[in-house]
Amino acid sequence: MTVGIVVVSHSSKIAEGAVELAAQMAPDVGLVAAGGTDDGRIGTSLEKVLAAVEQSLADAGGDGVVVLTDLGSAVMTAESAVEFASDPDAVQLADAPLVEGLVAAAVAAQGGAAVVDVRQAAEAAGGVAPDAGPAVRGEPDATAEFELINPMGIHARPAAKIAGGLSGLDAEVTINGVDGASMMELMALAAGQGTNLHVEAHGADAQKAVDYVGRLVEEGFGEL
Repeated sequence: MTVGIVVVSHSSKIAEGAVELAAQMAPDVGLVAAGGTDDGRIGTSLEKVLAAVEQSLADAGGDGVVVLTDLGSAVMTAESAVEFASDPDAVQLADAPLVEGLVAAAVAAQGGAAVVDVRQAAEAAGGVAPDAGPAVRGEPDATAEFELINPMGIHARPAAKIAGGLSGLDAEVTINGVDGASMMELMALAAGQGTNLHVEAHGADAQKAVDYVGRLVEEGFGEL
């Protein structure tokens, strides 16, 4: 089981499209779209959102659910749905941009993150970062450099593969100075073909993390 994610939008097409996009990065995560009114108009429906939350709770099997919304009344509808949910304590609302937050949350859930961490991943994508933990000190436990060989470098899918895999390891990893478990930070590197990635890792799984990144890069992220 993984954390479930519900997408609430005024438009059914937007909700379904966002879910379709995120599913490309996180195929094992339960993503439920709840867009539009019951009769297909633009708007939100408490009944539809509540049904989506309950479906996601059941599919998540106790791992929890994160809800993302688009505008105004969608937030209020989602808040009401949480109040009426069978297990409101297991549902968390994310204050995050719908598309960027959804993709970041889905990648975190794919990596096995807990519900709080999935919500925080979504919010970090919108600039609402969680409280910073203690800074990693000292020399890294493992380090390496790899040259990107795939034609497009680090775009969405490679970033999702790196972040998703690293999030499940007991290691703090930086790649060219950014958080290796953050899909958005990796994409912001704008690293194209021929770019050298400097990977540093601290923790019990440090070498495993470095090897994981190296293997992805050397395989061209499956794009060759």
